[in-house]
Amino acid sequence: MNREVAIKKLSKPEYIWDIVVIGGGATGLGTAVDAASRGFKTLLLEKHDFAKGTSSRSTKLVHGGVRYLAQGDISLVLEALKERGLMMQNAPHLVQNQKFVIPNYRWWGGPFYTIGLKMYDMMAGKLGLGPSEHISKEEVMDIIPNLMEEDLHGGVIYHDGKFDDSRLAINLAQTVFDHGGYAINYCGVKGLIKDEEGLVTGLQCADEETGRSYTIKSKAVINATGVFVDSILKMDDPERKKMVVPSQGIHIVLNREFIKGDASIMIPNTSDGRVLFAIPWHNKVVVGTTDTLMKEASEEPRALEEEIDFILETATDYLCKSPKRKDVLSVFAGLRPLAAPEDE
Repeated sequence: MNREVAIKKLSKPEYIWDIVVIGGGATGLGTAVDAASRGFKTLLLEKHDFAKGTSSRSTKLVHGGVRYLAQGDISLVLEALKERGLMMQNAPHLVQNQKFVIPNYRWWGGPFYTIGLKMYDMMAGKLGLGPSEHISKEEVMDIIPNLMEEDLHGGVIYHDGKFDDSRLAINLAQTVFDHGGYAINYCGVKGLIKDEEGLVTGLQCADEETGRSYTIKSKAVINATGVFVDSILKMDDPERKKMVVPSQGIHIVLNREFIKGDASIMIPNTSDGRVLFAIPWHNKVVVGTTDTLMKEASEEPRALEEEIDFILETATDYLCKSPKRKDVLSVFAGLRPLAAPEDE
């Protein structure tokens, strides 16, 4: 993966690409890999680092969507479970089998989540990562001794995937090159090129390191810029209505003293109906996430104090040692692109 070689390819204005992908996050990189592997002349452009935004701010999970099962979205769960299994097969160096414990503090929690997760296992089929099972209060405390023991009735174990999101992004970029495509970071799109009929036939971009501008011709241009999708769309039509609104999710990082053992914790129903995870990660613990609608997308999203407080307060409800603000080692925030309401 040689950036200089890729940049030289841009110096040929007569060259016509089959597909140019704007955005070097998970969606853009996946699209570029798919296109290049099918033999298309493929170019991907990313303004910053690969996976600089949303794609590196995840909960580090490759999951089949347990919460979507509760919502009855069977087709989405089936698709996610299939993709999870394929990721385990295709990137075993990045994806790991992670054990989760759902602690039950209500009498009905055990049978309710056991039945649901048995369905989850069944839907995964041969791509399953391990059987779910109901466990006693004593077994829960053996696995996660830091849990609040008062009113604990037992728990349910299930298995999902854990992965390194940033490393996967770099591997995808390498795969684009392996299939004859090109992926260039620090190369921002400055405008679109259109023909007499108003169809997009290319774009203008600039190397952020040298400032040099390039004109790129392409048969197709794909906008995979996530929460910034509207900024590219407005290059085509300044009056275009907003397509997405950003929703912020944050995570906090704590020392492992707060959650000992190798299992993760899944809290299926927090005080405001969210799902919260606590994941062992590089000898630390990642806890999140939140869901806060934001007015505007930012390249450097910052966690709100109320988001941090929410996670700390929820963790306090379940851990025998309550994490305080001073215990937070770091915080990272990402933005999800959600469909904008029609009136926007």
